[in-house]
Amino acid sequence: MSRTRLCAIGVSLWFWSGGLAWAQQTTAGALSAALRSHLQAERFDIVTSVRGLPLDVRNVMQKMFGTASLDIAEPRGEFQVTDVISKPGLPIRRMVAAGCSNDFHCLLYYERGGIAHTWHVMLFLWTPDTTRFEWGGTAPGGLATIDEVRKAIVSGAVKAQSGSW
Repeated sequence: MSRTRLCAIGVSLWFWSGGLAWAQQTTAGALSAALRSHLQAERFDIVTSVRGLPLDVRNVMQKMFGTASLDIAEPRGEFQVTDVISKPGLPIRRMVAAGCSNDFHCLLYYERGGIAHTWHVMLFLWTPDTTRFEWGGTAPGGLATIDEVRKAIVSGAVKAQSGSW
């Protein structure tokens, strides 16, 4: 093979593996003091369905989930709670609570089934120019409202996460 072709293959593989790694391994890191303080005072308007989240937020979520479609059920909808597949095609995640603020933050609390049933939080910055994942982590189960989720984040009960979302 020519050197140019080998370079092109190498760049393609690097790009593909990097994109896949980003989709499945986005690291949240520690919540900054400035963001914690901001969230403490933030008021979120309730979002009652997945479709109620901004389209760009849903697109970033899908990339982070690494799935061909947005693999998350509506609140109280059926989803794959355990690793035993009872109904093929059910999503592995289910939205529990979500909200978006006037300053373009969207917060999502969801549960993820499978071998280990877990709960997660994702915080996005959503503006007309850009949408990006800002922070997220593993959360305690049983939170029912977006205000409870916000309080859990501020108190430190939500732990930064790396790995699969």
